[in-house]
Amino acid sequence: MIRIVVDSKYCKGCGLCVSVCPKKILELDASVISEKGYHPVRCIDESQCVGCMSCMTMCPDIAIQVVR
Repeated sequence: MIRIVVDSKYCKGCGLCVSVCPKKILELDASVISEKGYHPVRCIDESQCVGCMSCMTMCPDIAIQVVR
């Protein structure tokens, strides 16, 4: 199973990963605020993830890992 791991210490909620996800399964989590005051990204349905790594590649802060 493929998992998306987000390190909320580094995620600044820019949304670039959300915009490139082909399955549209990423969103900014409005219910969480990180230590730095940002809404980190979260995966809403890991079962739909195809492991394309677009989110990980696009992230400017290296906050996302795709684990297979």
